[in-house]
Amino acid sequence: MTPTSVPARGSHWLWPPMLLLGVVTATLAWVFVALLSGRQTGWMAVLAALEIVFMLRLSRFRGGPARVTITLLGTLLVALAANWGIASAYVGGSMGLAPWDSALRMGPFMAWTLFQLANGVAEALWLVVALVIGWWLAR
Repeated sequence: MTPTSVPARGSHWLWPPMLLLGVVTATLAWVFVALLSGRQTGWMAVLAALEIVFMLRLSRFRGGPARVTITLLGTLLVALAANWGIASAYVGGSMGLAPWDSALRMGPFMAWTLFQLANGVAEALWLVVALVIGWWLAR
């Protein structure tokens, strides 16, 4: 009898929960740091990209175009959600609402207007740097 061997490939079911965990924690950290500092903290996009790459590697998601695409989309999702959370916390705080209540009531046009007013060239550059770093590390 030959001993049975364990397959060398990783589990394919582990990367979605790891990605979700990375996106949620990066978003919450970005919103928390931005609210504490009183700034947009665009540099957090780089940390979000690093966390997403780390979570995908930790879940043994193979490198290649799929991991690059998921990393870039995850980084953009974190940036969008964090900016939405920051804007809703500021607007909701002035109206006496909790940030999550304000986030659910804020429409896309108001969020887009607040996004344009709060973010400048520096935040756009940080996002580009984050996407380049995410692309390079996810290859």
